[in-house]
Amino acid sequence: MEMHQLRYVVAVARARNFSRAAEQCHVSQPSLSQQIQKLEGELGERLFDRMKREARLTSCGETFLRRAVKILEEADAAKRDATDARSLLRGTLVIGVLPTIAPYLLPGALAAFTEKFPGVETMVQEDTTARLLKLALDCEIDFALASRPIHDSRLEVRDLFSEELLLALPPGHPLARKRAVNARDLEGERLIVMKEGHCLGDQVLGFCDRHNLHHHISFRSAQMETIQCLVEAGLGISLIPEMAAHRDRKNGPLYRSLDQRKPSRQIVAVWPKHRPPGRAACEFLKTVRRPASNS
Repeated sequence: MEMHQLRYVVAVARARNFSRAAEQCHVSQPSLSQQIQKLEGELGERLFDRMKREARLTSCGETFLRRAVKILEEADAAKRDATDARSLLRGTLVIGVLPTIAPYLLPGALAAFTEKFPGVETMVQEDTTARLLKLALDCEIDFALASRPIHDSRLEVRDLFSEELLLALPPGHPLARKRAVNARDLEGERLIVMKEGHCLGDQVLGFCDRHNLHHHISFRSAQMETIQCLVEAGLGISLIPEMAAHRDRKNGPLYRSLDQRKPSRQIVAVWPKHRPPGRAACEFLKTVRRPASNS
């Protein structure tokens, strides 16, 4: 049973004539008749009573017609949906993103994308790197916004931009009075970092290890805003992504760039190699830009 056979049956039922139906379907009358006969042979039942000037549905044909019309309507709807999705008139985009990226990067990107493609529904899922990579491999998200390093040969990793990790200091901290701060100045300081499982915490501690810095972790948190409030309260120092820095706050933490080899993180988009991003995902990634500094 083929789709064109269903269309021929519907055309004959509506025209009540094989010749007129063939004209409407832009095929020859013998070809149309042959295809309907072939379908009747497959079904083992006649669909039409053929008279000299008219074709009438049999009882079997009437039952078949109802189902054929529904199938053709669904096929046409599927084609329209596919066309709309291709032109981004409608569709769904599911983005996975780290919580240390989402509140600072997504608002601008989502606003620009939604303005251009208002028919596409966008959903965001925040989670740790390990969880986001699993969701990507399970095809539960279209792509993830994360940061390097990512070691999984099954994943495609595309660099988006790099950003500096700034030293966040409590107001009045001695290091805030220095003209230049370097990594050695952090020796023995109390650190406030993201909790285990969050890659930013690993990046901060990795920076300390590379510079042989002895440190004491005074607090861990899953929220970037909590870390900055704890720094502001004088409970320790931290390294904060530049996009998250509250430079415009009067009483917030003080931010300093470290001299020499500045710590940084590389923001990336990640998806399974076997499932490249669709057009909606590609268009969204075009809107992703490094957030402007608040300085």
